[in-house]
Amino acid sequence: MGLITLTINNKQIQVEPGTTILEAARTLNIEIPTLCYLRLHDHETVNNPGSCRVCMVEVEGRRNLAPACSTPVSNNMVIRTNSIRAIKARRNVVELLLSDHPQNCLLCEKNTNCELQKLAADMGIRQMKYRGEMSTYPRDTSSYSIVRDLDKCILCRRCETVCSKIQTVSVLSPVNRGFNTVISPAFALPMTETNCTFCGQCVSVCPTGALTEVNNTSLIWDALNDLDKVVVVQTAPAVRAALGEEFGIEPGTSVTGKMVSALRALGFYKVFDTDFAADLTIMEEASELMHRLEHGGRLPMLTSCCPGWINFFEHEFGDLLDIPSSCKSPQQMFGAIAKTYLAEKMNISPEKLVVVSVMPCLAKKYEAAREEMGKDVDIVISTRELAKMIKEAGIDFASLDDGAYDRPLGQSTGAAVIFGVSGGVMEAALRTAYEWITKEELANVEFQAVRGLNGIKEASINLKGTEIKVAIANGLGNARKLLNDIRSGKNNYHMIEIMACPGGCIDGGGQPYIHGKYEILQKRMEGIYNEDRSMSIRKSHENPDIVALYEEFLGKPYGEKAHKLLHTKYVQR
Repeated sequence: MGLITLTINNKQIQVEPGTTILEAARTLNIEIPTLCYLRLHDHETVNNPGSCRVCMVEVEGRRNLAPACSTPVSNNMVIRTNSIRAIKARRNVVELLLSDHPQNCLLCEKNTNCELQKLAADMGIRQMKYRGEMSTYPRDTSSYSIVRDLDKCILCRRCETVCSKIQTVSVLSPVNRGFNTVISPAFALPMTETNCTFCGQCVSVCPTGALTEVNNTSLIWDALNDLDKVVVVQTAPAVRAALGEEFGIEPGTSVTGKMVSALRALGFYKVFDTDFAADLTIMEEASELMHRLEHGGRLPMLTSCCPGWINFFEHEFGDLLDIPSSCKSPQQMFGAIAKTYLAEKMNISPEKLVVVSVMPCLAKKYEAAREEMGKDVDIVISTRELAKMIKEAGIDFASLDDGAYDRPLGQSTGAAVIFGVSGGVMEAALRTAYEWITKEELANVEFQAVRGLNGIKEASINLKGTEIKVAIANGLGNARKLLNDIRSGKNNYHMIEIMACPGGCIDGGGQPYIHGKYEILQKRMEGIYNEDRSMSIRKSHENPDIVALYEEFLGKPYGEKAHKLLHTKYVQR
């Protein structure tokens, strides 16, 4: 079937069959406002239920206005997106939405990031036209990661789509009918009583303040102003590739040095790098893989860096608890080392030391509170929360000089930096495993086969006669496919990397909002790999501070002391 020819605002265009009016208009750079539409991470899954009715347009020969997001084009269609009739209809819809929406914008967590707020401002709406009954529901603050405020829900169903179609967790769905409809877990259960993984993807796509993160910034301000506490901070790899966006810096620009300087200006006693702990993770994870290969251990071994994926695994695949690596995540390894090795070096009581994490991930808040983690990490904030603190302190981020991380937990390698992207953990592990298994130097450290934003990637790596088959999944729906294959015995991988968020940590639930602009993910990924290439050391086992940590404190990798501090167990939930 050939291309379809149509006219939008007197401009003729040809598009593929099945294209919607909204998509066709965007190819002409004609912006039609919408609240429910969102093209999701794989560029194929689309949330376009036509529920918000903000994208109404006039189609010649059609009596009623058409929702642009869910109306496919047809040959010789003539469309006006900016007619008086269409503009009035959109304005009327937004005014109706506002009539059942709280008016406390200044106090809302999504203030200045709310799409409904922006749309109302663009339309010049300055007074309430409609008044009547307003929906009121209790806020769900049961979790360490996500706050649900249904008073602000506009029934766009973006959260339902990402939770069910992308992540396949299916916690959120429409409940009740008519005016009483809400998007909620079944039986209005609090999030902590569901199988929610706290990945935060629902928060990332929510256009209003109906879904937000638990804000921990006040806890940090209190700790920084407590003279009896010594507050140190660690920053995750993906944070540096996205933080600059909050200050008008080009997406993907690495702002590592400015971030370090900003954290010092905020008052942190020491600024460390989670990348150090990522190198430590590789030492333990690669050792565990080799141990399994040499002793006939359970394969494939699954990476365990991502708490959202681990939570998903414990809820959905409790019969496979012996497959994931027993390694804690880099965040938790850092906390364990900080409260022991670092506290000893600094001559500080562990009780006096406050360990703060800056993470791209909302599940990290949940992870730090897990009972088996022993409170090694005290407070977790997201990339967005750090940006808010910097702005609150009046720091001119863009003009900051580049600072350097403190030692000894600030020295890292390129292998650690790439933990921020899908395939990065696998590539880092292969860089070390190759040299340990072959006893030869790896000349080209870049494993291109495991890179990219595809949902599932596979590769076979020849380590001097030892063939290692690996797979990488990003997004929990893709993880489910691989895990079902493991259950049925369909694959023979040696190692699998899984990240809950599509694209990996660069698209974590705590990163700056991109609202469907997923070309930004590509830029963040490029920023991560550029930083890897700029590092003088690119293999985790060559990090001199990691070598010193084992010599001075831990003993050998995967040894008794390392197991006690750096490994954990999983439970069926």
